[in-house]
Amino acid sequence: MRYAIIGTGARSAMFYEALCGMEEIKEKHRLVALLDYNQKRMDYVKKQTGLDIPTYKPHQSDEMIEREKVEGIIITTKDSHHHHYIIKGLKKGQKVITEKPITTDEEKCREILKTMEETGNEELIVTFNYRYSPYRSQVKELLQEGIIGRVTMVEFHWFLDTTHGADYYRRWHRNKENSGSLLVHKATHHFDLVNWWLDSYPEKVAAMGKKNFYRPETFPARLRCSSCDVTEGCNFYLDLSASSELTGLYLEAEREDGYFRDACVFSPETDIWDTRTVMASYHNGALLSYSLNNYAPYEGYKIAFIGTEGRLEQDVIEASYISGHDGRLERRAAEHQVRMEVFPLFKESYTIEAELGEGEHGGGDIRLLKDIFLENKETDPLRRKAGALDGALSILTGIAARRSIEQGRIININELMDFPLEKLLKLSK
Repeated sequence: MRYAIIGTGARSAMFYEALCGMEEIKEKHRLVALLDYNQKRMDYVKKQTGLDIPTYKPHQSDEMIEREKVEGIIITTKDSHHHHYIIKGLKKGQKVITEKPITTDEEKCREILKTMEETGNEELIVTFNYRYSPYRSQVKELLQEGIIGRVTMVEFHWFLDTTHGADYYRRWHRNKENSGSLLVHKATHHFDLVNWWLDSYPEKVAAMGKKNFYRPETFPARLRCSSCDVTEGCNFYLDLSASSELTGLYLEAEREDGYFRDACVFSPETDIWDTRTVMASYHNGALLSYSLNNYAPYEGYKIAFIGTEGRLEQDVIEASYISGHDGRLERRAAEHQVRMEVFPLFKESYTIEAELGEGEHGGGDIRLLKDIFLENKETDPLRRKAGALDGALSILTGIAARRSIEQGRIININELMDFPLEKLLKLSK
């Protein structure tokens, strides 16, 4: 199959490294084109692939598809642009692989779903790599086995540290119009995990959010790190020139489009929150209590499933990661710390040895790539490959949470759609 990558920022590396570097995938697929509005960035990616791949600008997307005989597209653009290329690919009968989130607001989500219904093209994959990490798959297996009976409540608290968590405030993610806020961009992972673990979907959502840390009151705000006059004493200074990857993808490319990758994390222009709490009710009767914090002293999460026959807990400390940073390989190799413990009602508690995987996202990336690109005729009992329905339901939780914060009320998920969720579920089948 002939693929084009649309959007050549740091996240595209996972896909071009697989298409150009993994022999079993190279045997079946080819990377034939790149599309981005920044030529410098595409030139950097071409150099990394070692291939003389033709490059195109966004206005040339139709030309690229026809000239290069593109059969599948991989979308790693800014989140707010995902829907445009998803819809174009679906209408052209292509296989569409998109980075999460599927899109950023309910209007764009409806457009995507309507296009699928109109075209009958269901070849849309959303890359939820967290589903594939072994210790998260273990949770799915245990819940399917009924280890704690029927799940009635989930307590889920995610911590982003001052390396990874801060980095969103340097980039385009710091504005809602680009990312939909981190309740969509980042939490889409977490809400998808809950939907998948519970095998259910959200119905009502209430949330609160504040910008408590990444603001000028914490530290004097400037435009960007490279021109900052108060770097001394700032624990968030980022030197783009110290990284060959950040230099090639961003520093040398910024003259072309004006985007700089080292914006001040304390900028008053940031309009997303860094402290959030969310409550949600699910169709199967379960309740969710969730929080997301971006200035924690460590990276990871704590989750507890409460059921009619006990409680399952998983605590995870992850290796911190900055997208596009040269130090990421060292952080990838750092071993995760995972505790899993079961507390049955009226019996002694016991621990379960966690299955750990190597690589990014707890070993999820490599398993995801193989599932996407290699033919597997066996049915996955865990149903890890995610499609349009999964992508929609995960962002609808985040969008509803965002609307709840903005409007100060409980949001019914059906308010966000122009047809009931029941129809969406039927459409997916």
